[in-house]
Amino acid sequence: MAVDYAVIVVYLAGMLAMGWWGMRRAKSKSEFLVAGRRLGPAMYSGTMAAIVLGGASTIGGVGLGYQYGLSGAWMVFTIGLGLLALSVFFSARIARLKVYTVSEMLDLRYGGRAGIISGVVMWAYTLMLAVTSTIAYATIFDVLFDVNRTVAIVLGGTIVVAYSTLGGMWSITLTDMVQFVVKTIGLLLLLLPIAVIKAGGFSEMKAQLPTEYFDPLGIGGETIFTYVLIYTFGMLIGQDIWQRVFTARSDTTARWGGTVAGTYCLVYAIAGAVIGTAAKVMYPNLASADSAFATIVKDELPVGVRGLVLAAALAAVMSTSSGALIACATVANNDIWSRLRGVVGAGGADDEPHDEVKGNRAFILIMGIAVIFIAIALNDVVEALTVAYNLLVGGLLVPIIGGLLWRRGTAAGALSAVCVGGVAVVGLMWHYGILANQPIYYGLLASLAVYVVVSLATPPTDAAVLAAWRERLAGRGEPDPVAPAAADASGTPGSPDHPSRSAV
Repeated sequence: MAVDYAVIVVYLAGMLAMGWWGMRRAKSKSEFLVAGRRLGPAMYSGTMAAIVLGGASTIGGVGLGYQYGLSGAWMVFTIGLGLLALSVFFSARIARLKVYTVSEMLDLRYGGRAGIISGVVMWAYTLMLAVTSTIAYATIFDVLFDVNRTVAIVLGGTIVVAYSTLGGMWSITLTDMVQFVVKTIGLLLLLLPIAVIKAGGFSEMKAQLPTEYFDPLGIGGETIFTYVLIYTFGMLIGQDIWQRVFTARSDTTARWGGTVAGTYCLVYAIAGAVIGTAAKVMYPNLASADSAFATIVKDELPVGVRGLVLAAALAAVMSTSSGALIACATVANNDIWSRLRGVVGAGGADDEPHDEVKGNRAFILIMGIAVIFIAIALNDVVEALTVAYNLLVGGLLVPIIGGLLWRRGTAAGALSAVCVGGVAVVGLMWHYGILANQPIYYGLLASLAVYVVVSLATPPTDAAVLAAWRERLAGRGEPDPVAPAAADASGTPGSPDHPSRSAV
């Protein structure tokens, strides 16, 4: 294992080095939270693919392939579909808003009265997403170093918190690009063909397994539909995803770069399911489907390659964990703490002094420590992730998409939808069980009904608010303070930070 250890140690040291580099670059709030809004297509595509494909997509995707065969790809496939839908239909408008959080978008659209409540819901989602990603370190470090769960979580979590706190989005962007390359080599180019070959090829896999393992719909229509509601729609509205959209240097970059990343996710989904199916042939009686990834890596890969593939799994977990962590800290600081103190209104200003970087850095550190402690105390990753996505989709999908598509939606309707949808989802999870499908079905319907009824029953949004909203959507209300030339076509950072100006 010495060679494998060396690969992992070099990888982790590289992550910390990029955090140090990012610290020297992040001199303003815009640079720290959204990389100065100047990522080009290559960096944007790589980092977007990295953040959406985490431990659940990698270890969990292989596990679903082990349990259901090729139809196990549907969970990650619906994530890719959501990213494609976001990129094609909404990303250009989102990028032009020049805000930092989803709640700031709601304030702009509805007149400054939806932020703090929606911020609490989004904070809960990003916190649980960061926790579930952090828990996944235990699986990988157990294979690597045979350490107990707590040590594994502390080790992996500390590294992510360190580079995220040091350099913010610049550090996370650079590490995500490395993680994207490592994942592509480790999972798609190495583990996938090796697993298929070790299993005897597709003909042997078909001979050894039941026919339903090769049925594209074998996992069940209801399960696929639930995946669409939770993951496809979740991709449309999550702060962790939107914060990456905000890093794009133009709406064209956001649209086409996101489309490339979404297509990559579809390929990744199929690859994970095929690896899991191959593992079923080699290890038909594993106690847990989620152990399929670690088992095949540990037993079937040669020295060196094993270290690289484990680094790929670590990369998948770290990219999602760091993205969720900075999103959680951004929401906690900008949408909750600052609003409670009365410091920030709606609009997402870009005129931040350097001490605001220190404030956001402190929030990342605080949230990171909290995430590590919660991850140590929590055992069930699937339940935590389900709670996070149910709250997000049930509480925020309708007011966000309604605000983008329906002019008649009002602040009262949005607030009612957030409250009713969130409470309904929590109550129904308590009644039916956390993993049941009914909470998201009925919670989403309740949110939609309340949004429409209350919006129609209350006065329309003020014309001046809507006019300002349309100006921002068109990219005219708040020009980007960073010149487009600051990054070349590959997304390479260019000139130093430009002074920024205040928002409306």
